[in-house]
Amino acid sequence: MDNEVVTARSLGRTYMINGDTLGRNYKEVLSGYLKWEQKDHASDWVLLAKNIGPRTGIDETSLDNELYTIIHNKDSHGRKGAIIAIIKGTNPADILKVLYQLPKEIRENVTSTTMDLSDTMRAIVRDAFPNARVTRDCFHVIMRGGEGIEELRLRFKREAIKSLKKQKTEFRKHLESLAKARKRYAAKMKESHGGKWRKSKRGRKPQRMKTRFEPERLANGETLVEALTRCRKQLMKSREKWTEKQEERAKILFEIYPKLEEAYYLINSLRALFRNKSLNKETAKEKLHEWYGKVTESTLREIKSVRDTIKSYEDEILNYFIDRETNASAESLNSKIKCFRSELKGVSDCSFFMYRVATVLG
Repeated sequence: MDNEVVTARSLGRTYMINGDTLGRNYKEVLSGYLKWEQKDHASDWVLLAKNIGPRTGIDETSLDNELYTIIHNKDSHGRKGAIIAIIKGTNPADILKVLYQLPKEIRENVTSTTMDLSDTMRAIVRDAFPNARVTRDCFHVIMRGGEGIEELRLRFKREAIKSLKKQKTEFRKHLESLAKARKRYAAKMKESHGGKWRKSKRGRKPQRMKTRFEPERLANGETLVEALTRCRKQLMKSREKWTEKQEERAKILFEIYPKLEEAYYLINSLRALFRNKSLNKETAKEKLHEWYGKVTESTLREIKSVRDTIKSYEDEILNYFIDRETNASAESLNSKIKCFRSELKGVSDCSFFMYRVATVLG
């Protein structure tokens, strides 16, 4: 249990022993938890100074319904020695209060840090690791582009739902007008026959009128609202990863909404820029400015918002093309911690949970 992120109950099932008893004995006797020097403040922060290295990453994650900031050593690749600090909250003042416990000369030896597009994380790194070159994670840049497409998709979906409701209202009014016309016809016939007129039951039975509204379907059998709902994930992927059905759906939607196609290809060209392994920082900057020009010619405010976000972090985003560093190690570490939490079915003792995480990954 000191080397793997496993629970006492899972070990109990494997070795056919009482998992609750094993967990209690591990916590109180077998482990060093009761003598752990960080036990008193573990629920608020854990600092493992021995793990700090020249290449670090910073990210936030949710644990025990609270946000925690995690600083990790990228050279450990999410294994033993990965965690440098886990600190409750995202307030730079609270984070720096803990990180300042590290000697200044050690903090100044940090040469690079990766992070997402958070300004809060940037403020922490600027003061804690003053000599670190900051690299904004390219995956988060592409995610921001995906958010621009998503805003456009949702706008079109709202318009389609509004149009569908209007069609339903018109269909209902049409039914009501037909019913009123029948009543007027029956009343008129009774009046002309002295109140003795009855509708004849002889002859062919009239075809029953369709009383349920059926929305118009596209060539692939989906309604417009269904197609706009189901294309959400595929618009976040490059086109070569689409299935045949997704390709068919996109072809139909792009014919109806040319602006959606334009937005998709603008973000896809941005994705291709980061995939180009022949670019360095200078040439990537030229390509990025060409992309700015394409977006400027567009009328899509959602994609222009993405452009403005990238412009504000341009230099730090372009640092990716120096060593191709990403924040994937932080996402991997967060995933391991969350998987451990899910195996526990939640965190009941935050301090002991931090001990386990620090023991296995610290």
